[in-house]
Amino acid sequence: VQLQASGGGLVQAGASLRLSCVASGRTLSGYAMGWFRRAPGKEREFVAAIRWSGGTTRYADSVNGRFSISQNNAKNTVYLQMNSLKPEDTAIYYCARTKTMTSDIPTSGLSYDYWGQGTQVTVSS
Repeated sequence: VQLQASGGGLVQAGASLRLSCVASGRTLSGYAMGWFRRAPGKEREFVAAIRWSGGTTRYADSVNGRFSISQNNAKNTVYLQMNSLKPEDTAIYYCARTKTMTSDIPTSGLSYDYWGQGTQVTVSS
């Protein structure tokens, strides 16, 4: 599977951005797709994920209510709509696919094996 993330940018606090992650190469059916982020000097952290079959979602507490993850099956694409952005959302955002088909939505990056190249999101105050 190859993952291509895009949509990052520089915005002011309170603005919105939509990230996209296009998957090619293999089916996503049965897997979960996740978004993670890594801020400067910090560990990578889970942001949101969606189970491709069924559309079940899961969010980190820090973004719940502001971010929304969705999918387009026809385009093999997962989106992360980010609203009410805060300076602390500044990070490189990565999309990833789980190692195995799963009925769960893991939040550990260790459960994901295919990663996109990352897209920079910078939120100014």
